[in-house]
Parts: sequence; structure tokens; C-alpha cells
Amino acid sequence: MIRITRSIVLNDDEISETFVRASGPGGQNVNKVASAVHLRFDVANSPSLPDDVRARLVGLAGRRLTNDGVLIINADRFRTQERNRADALERLVALIRQAAVRPVTRIATKPTRSAKRARLDTKKRRGDVKRQRSAPPSD
Repeated sequence: MIRITRSIVLNDDEISETFVRASGPGGQNVNKVASAVHLRFDVANSPSLPDDVRARLVGLAGRRLTNDGVLIINADRFRTQERNRADALERLVALIRQAAVRPVTRIATKPTRSAKRARLDTKKRRGDVKRQRSAPPSD
């Protein structure tokens, strides 16, 4: 069981991991050991996610989401398989936590009467300054 928030808990069987050979650092070991991790999480069919969180997660996932609704996270930053597994899982948890936060809806407000008056006074003063700069009319 992986706890995301108080209300969202993922079962371990919802996540699958495959290990592949990683590019990058590793020395002679890089061609022998499958240290990179491809973590897969089925967003579309997960019973653990509420519908609103699922919709936001689909938007946040971007190109990491397949057409079938499976989120794929590639982790190959580290040399060891264990650290890459932990990194992939941390990134999944962070993404779901970000999707779990409801966006704050904006409440439309109107400017106050004094704010309107101050804006018009400022415009009038600026216009007076510009009018005083012009040349006097010729007779």
C-alpha cells in the first residue's frame, strides 16, 4: 500500500515495473546490469483515484501518458536499480499529489468607487501635464 494523501492510497499491484539497461554513467557495469526502471501506472482504470484527480492527472502527465491511459515514468538517473525504483515511485507520488490539489477558482471582483475615482483623477492629472507641454496657440 502506497499512501499518497489521507484519502488516496494505491495498491502495490496497480504499479508495474520493468527493468532495462540504462544509458549514461555506470562504467563496465552499464552493459551487464538492467538498472533503469520503467514504472507503469494505469490512470484510466485505477480504482484508487477519484474522478477529479484522474482528470487533473491526465492533464499533468502530458506525453508520459499513452493512448490507453497508462502513465509511464522512466527513471535512469542513478547507477543502482534500487535508487532508480525509489526515484520513479517518488516521482509518481509527487505527480499524483500535485493532481490531488484542487485549483482555486477565481472570484470576479469589481473596482470600488474610490478606486475608479482615483484612476480618473490620475488620468486627468496626466492629461494636464501633457497639455502644458504643448506650444501655446499662435495668433
